[in-house]
This record gives sequence, C-alpha cells and structure tokens, in this order.
Amino acid sequence: MEKKFKRTLVTSALPYANGPVHIGHLAGVYVPADIYTRYLRLKGEDVLFIGGSDEHGVPVTIRAKKEGCTPQDVVDRYHNIIKQSFEDFGISFDVYSRTTSATHHQVASDFFRKLYDEGKFVEIESEQYYDEEARQFLTDRNIRGECPRCHHANAYGDQCEACGSTLSPDELINPVNALTGNPLVKRKTTHWYLPLDQYQQWLEQWILEEHKEWRPNVYGQCKSWLDTGLKPRAVTRDLDWGIPVPVEGADGKVLYVWFDAPIGYISNTKELCDQHPELGSWETWWKDPESRLIHFIGKDNIVFHCIVFPTMLKAHGEYNLPDNVPANEFLNLENDKISTSRNWAVWLNEYLVDMPGKQDVLRYVLTANAPETKDNDFTWKDYQARNNNELVAVYGNFVNRALQLTQKYYNGIVPQCGELTDTDKATLAEFKDVKDRLESLLDNFKFREALKEAMNLARIGNKYIADEEPWKVIKTDPERVKTVIYISLQITANLAIAFEPFLPFSSKRLREMICMDEFAWNELGNTELLPTGKQLAKPSLLFEKIEDDVIQAQIDKLNATKKANEEAQYIAEPVKDCIEYDDFSKLDIRVGTVLECERVPKMKKLLKFRIDDGLQKRTIVSGIAQFYEPEQLVGKQVLFIANLAPRQFKNGLVSEGMILSAEDWDGNISVTTVDRKVKPGSCIS
Repeated sequence: MEKKFKRTLVTSALPYANGPVHIGHLAGVYVPADIYTRYLRLKGEDVLFIGGSDEHGVPVTIRAKKEGCTPQDVVDRYHNIIKQSFEDFGISFDVYSRTTSATHHQVASDFFRKLYDEGKFVEIESEQYYDEEARQFLTDRNIRGECPRCHHANAYGDQCEACGSTLSPDELINPVNALTGNPLVKRKTTHWYLPLDQYQQWLEQWILEEHKEWRPNVYGQCKSWLDTGLKPRAVTRDLDWGIPVPVEGADGKVLYVWFDAPIGYISNTKELCDQHPELGSWETWWKDPESRLIHFIGKDNIVFHCIVFPTMLKAHGEYNLPDNVPANEFLNLENDKISTSRNWAVWLNEYLVDMPGKQDVLRYVLTANAPETKDNDFTWKDYQARNNNELVAVYGNFVNRALQLTQKYYNGIVPQCGELTDTDKATLAEFKDVKDRLESLLDNFKFREALKEAMNLARIGNKYIADEEPWKVIKTDPERVKTVIYISLQITANLAIAFEPFLPFSSKRLREMICMDEFAWNELGNTELLPTGKQLAKPSLLFEKIEDDVIQAQIDKLNATKKANEEAQYIAEPVKDCIEYDDFSKLDIRVGTVLECERVPKMKKLLKFRIDDGLQKRTIVSGIAQFYEPEQLVGKQVLFIANLAPRQFKNGLVSEGMILSAEDWDGNISVTTVDRKVKPGSCIS
C-alpha cells in the first residue's frame, strides 16, 4: 500500500551562476517541477518548492578570470539574471536563494563536520597537477592539452569539446594551465573522500529493490553505476573559491561543489522557514518521516541525486531520503546538442525580448515535447506549429468562440441552461472524469501525457461548439443556443483550472475574463462552475498566431551562431613539407584578364574561361561553377598557372592552365585576384 505523506518538499537542481539559463534548463527541470508544485498547491496540499543558484565550483572561477573580476562579481550578476528569468516564466519557488549565503555556509560546514567527527570520511593522498608559477593545484577544467583521441589542441582536462570524449587530465598530451599556458607538474595532496563503496549494498537494496517505480532512465543509470561498482569520491579540493573545509590544517581547501551544492536544498529550506515561522521548522520538512522529498533534475545529475546525495544523507543519519527523482533527459536544439560554450541555445532572457508575453507558449511546447525518458528536440518550426495548430486553433479558438458568442447574444451574462439533449449529456460526460485522469498522470510525473489530457478537454469543447453551430441555430431556435453556450462556458471554466499548472499566465487571463475569482482543483469536472446570471468581463484572444517571418528570424539567429562557431573552430591545414626554391620557380604564375566566362553544358561543376594572358587568348576550365555566376568573373584579373600541361576533358574541351583559388573554412571557394589592375601576363614572383 502506498504511503501517505503530510507534506511534500520539492527541490529543483541548482543552476550554475556563471551564465544565464536556457530552454534546456526549463524543459529538463524547472517547468516539470513547477507543474507538479502548482498541482499540489491546487489540491490544497502542504508543499514547499525550493530553488537557488549554485555559486561555487570551477566554471565560476574560470569566467571570473576571463572577465578580470572576482568570482563574487560573477555570481552576483548571474544569480540575479537567473532569478529574474525564473520569475518571468512563472516558476513559483517558495524560496530562491544561493550557496554563497551565510546560512548555507554554516549548514554545509556543520554537515561536513558531523560526518568528519564521526569518521564517515576516508583520507586519501594522491598526485595532482600543480602550477608552480601560480602556486596552485588545478582542477580538471582549468587544464588544457592535446586530445589523445582526435588530437584537438585545446581539450579540457575533463572533456574534449571537439570530439566529445570524456577525459582525465592524465590522458592529455602536454597539459598546461588553461588560462596562462604555464607548464604543470605533479604534486601530492591529501583530501577527504566519501566512501561510496561502503554503501554499495545498501544502495542496491534501497534503489534496485525499493524504488522500481522510478522512471526507467533514472533506474537504469543507477543500476549501471551500481553494476560497475562504486568507489570513494573526494568531498574536498584545493581551491580558493568555495566553503573552507572546517578542519584545522585544511588551509587552501574547500568543499567540493558536488558535496556543497545539494546541501543548498537544506540551507535554502532553513532560510525560508527562519523567515516564515508559519511554515514550521525546516527540520520538520527534512526529518519528519511524514514529509516527502522529491528531486527534479536533468539526467546529468542523476548519479548525484540518486546515489551520492542519498549516501551523504544516510551517513548523516537524520535526514529523509528522496521518495522520487523524476529526472528528464536532454533537450536538443534544431538537432544539435545545446551548448553554452558554443552559444547554441535559446536563452530565456533573450526569448522574452523576441517573444514578449509568450511565456506560456514556450511552457506549452517544452512540456508537449518534454524529454521525459529519452532525449528530444526543440525546433522553431515545431514551436510555431504547436502554437498555431493547438494553442490557437484548438484551445484559443474554442474559448474565443464561447466568450464572444456570450458577449454577442447575452451581453456577457451566463445564460440559463435548458433541457439537455443526448449530445449535451454525452459532452458533459466526456469531461466529468477529467480530474481523475489528470491526477493519475500528474501523480506519476507524466506531465506530457497530462498536458495532452488537458488539451483534449479543449478539443471536446471545440468539437461540441463546432457541431452545434450556435451562430446558425440562433436564427431558428434561440432557446437551444442558451444551453449550448451554457455548456461551452462550463467547459471554459474547467479549462482555466486544468491548464493552471501548465500555463499559469493564460489561465489567469482566462479566469479574469470569466470573473472566476476563486477556484480549486477539486472543482475540476464540475459542470456548474459558472452560475446562470453571472456577468463575464470583455473577452480577448488567449493566444495569437505566430507568422513565418518571426520564426525565420529565430532560425537565422541560430544559423549565424552556427556559422560563427564553425569559423572559430576552423583549423588551417598543416603546412606541407618544405621544398627548394628551384621547385617553386618552375611554376609560371601569371595574371590574366577574364574576357569571357560560361558554364560547360552537362557538367555542373565546370566554368570555361577565355583568358587574355598578355601574349594570346587561352581557354582554362575550372571546377568552381557552384560558387560563382559566370558574369561575376568577366573583367576580373585572376592568378593562373601558365605552364601547366594541357588537360583534355571527355567532351573534347581542353584546359590550358589552372586558375588559383582559396578554400575557406566553410568549404567556399574564392578566386585569387590582384588588388589593383596590372597588365595581363604580369608574372607572380
């Protein structure tokens, strides 16, 4: 029998405060967490939604050094940007704090110290890379070198972004300090480790036997790690940015960010409850057996939240363990992996500049296309189609018809319901159990299916009003129209409740239009939500069609980013082996004026040139037809090899030389020319 809890604590992964957040973050973590929290609140359940910025770790220090500022400057800036983005998209945190807060430093230090005092850590000495000039140990991300697999010159100590390989610093060829280029040496250092191997048997029982209901992607990743065998994991590192290790003699060492960050859920809860005593003690939320803990994360955090953090909580001995970890997989963008370093993303703060007022459109698309158990793809064309064909054509169309007809025929007053026909009864019966269907899906974290169920209610209404055609029937049977409009308005009111967890902005606007001041989840399915005689407000469109040019602008923006990335990553071909000057002098390179240029019939790649070489007119054939129109080249002075042996083509055409061209990073060909006019036949020396 499923255990009943008095309260639910919902946490969402703490984003790194070294840059803004993008649609991948929203789809993977924050929209599903917000949907679930809003749903519980609507049901009247006791729930807290905990969020915050992860402000320690190497990415912050790297950005600070690049920008010539302090790590605190970086996190202050991005914490505010991220927090504002979440507010703009309606992510309804009860608290959104940060890991640089005094409360967090104290809670994390106390947590570490308890485990340290009880002998829960092991000390391990190891050799790590050290920069003697900078006098510091370097983290994996601060080390660069040649990739041992693809030989990219600037691979990181943890990953090569050119070929995607996961690496360790020891694998790099000629590793150096990524920021200064200083050579590195190995030095011994001692750190404390969490002995995950000692908890292997317990984790196997707790996860593999007691939590088979977890999503298959979560359960499968945990099983893979457990099958491989767990090893001790360092909880401290040598850094000057982070929470100092609260142990005598640990100067220059801080808590490893993976150990420090999840404790942020605890410290942020404490901060919230200390400020709002009416919520109860933070310890009740974390330690009472009747409190439930749910983590919303992306798949890159599954191991930390299902294996590492639970082990920390188990070792501490006083905290509840997570009841579920409904992690999503990754969201790709236009068939390519979202990458902050390549700027391949749709940033939330930029989205609202380009798409003002369309928070719910993005929430809808990301939920409808959510990567719940496998990676999924966001495309701007799909975004447009879902908006125009679903939000506008189904949901918005039905609501607009129902409200506009009420305004037109009854001055915005809910009409009297007459005798029900079989069609009316069948329609009312169709959404009578919508509450049970939605609850079954939401309780099991199936948000994509739940959204479909909510939209199905709009489809029921759309079909009903379209079939009944009240705009026609009003001429022959005005009493019948009253019933049709009454039922349509009841469906409309139900939609305002059903879509509230998913689309809070449009649901609020809809409730304002139907003057629905009070509402609750248990009213969903009620066919008498709007009483006869109720005055409604003036209606307006819930959603608007998005035109092709708006979408094309977003596609063009991404294409420009892709082109810039490809150009930045381009590495010139290695210089060929040295030759003697006499070898070069054998080439007779001259300037020729293009007199004529035309395409070669039946040979798509070829252009035929008639060249004035200063002595005679010669024909040269070049395979550059896909890069130039013939008329673009007439009159230009080009460089060509004059003493190349003639080459005959299958069609009998003879080429008397070779025009010199340069191939750019993107494969485009450019004919080489002179920067000012010279006499044809001038030699290149």
